[in-house]
Amino acid sequence: MNSIPILDAAAFMQRVAQSRRPYHDRYYSMYSSVLDGIVVDPVLMQVPIDDHMVHRGDAVFETFKCVEGRIYNLPAHLERLTGSARSIGLALPCSGETLRDRVLQTVRAGGKPEALVRLFVSRGPGSLGISPYECPEPGLYIVVYELKPPFMQQHPDGARIRASAIPARNAPFANIKSVNYLLNVLMKKEAVDAGVDFVVAFDTEGFMAEGPTENMGIVSPAGVLKIPKPGHILAGTTMLRCIELARPLVADGTLTAVQEADITKQEAAEAAEILVFGTTPDVTAAVEYNGQPVGNGSPGRIYQALSQRLQDDIFHNPAMQTSVFA
Repeated sequence: MNSIPILDAAAFMQRVAQSRRPYHDRYYSMYSSVLDGIVVDPVLMQVPIDDHMVHRGDAVFETFKCVEGRIYNLPAHLERLTGSARSIGLALPCSGETLRDRVLQTVRAGGKPEALVRLFVSRGPGSLGISPYECPEPGLYIVVYELKPPFMQQHPDGARIRASAIPARNAPFANIKSVNYLLNVLMKKEAVDAGVDFVVAFDTEGFMAEGPTENMGIVSPAGVLKIPKPGHILAGTTMLRCIELARPLVADGTLTAVQEADITKQEAAEAAEILVFGTTPDVTAAVEYNGQPVGNGSPGRIYQALSQRLQDDIFHNPAMQTSVFA
């Protein structure tokens, strides 16, 4: 049996340099508060093992996107991050203005006008115990990485979804965007194993909740856009923005109403349209649910209208954009 070498700093850095993998090409830059600096070499993107984010899941995060050199809806993401941190008694490591500046500098260092940004605020390094009071200060990590095209650009015929067997989170944890994502991981595994694009969880009362990383909604046969009530879902920034963008569709008669409502499994099965909302999928049309066609089995007119409004908002609404490279 080969003995395991004990590495000094020089040998460690040599091994790190040799650890490069093809998928590292998808990682552009990272800020770490431990180093108080930015790295652009993926093999240097490291998090301490004693950060409670790593061994206890004690951290909150946000994911947002940069499109054409502008971050979309950044204030909403930072506001939700602040709320998530407050809910678990986690102090932000810096002011909101400083946090925003570090985000922009990290994206700029990556040099990619099209990118996803993952922002973590952790309890920080300090011990391998469980008490949050063993961590002297919170950690901040910002990772900039590849943004793939939205789902409907890759699959214009629409998505296949099914009901999940994984239980939905209960309040208040459903409303906190923490790194405790095991249920979400199992839902994604369930979708891949079943050969569908997305799954959607239902709560203990049988009402629609959310997907692994997406919000869901339906359009009823009467033309009502229904979004699950707060409680067993994380209120997604894209979903909330789409609610606002949908209100003019009521005024012009495209929709009859927009509601937060309890959505039963039967309502989902009988929906004229099922919509998927998220930072990366934007608005996606589900054309199959539990093996049966949704509506006529094609992306519907509400999807078409809402998707167009969201694309206009992302690309042409300066109020929703934070410039990175200007």
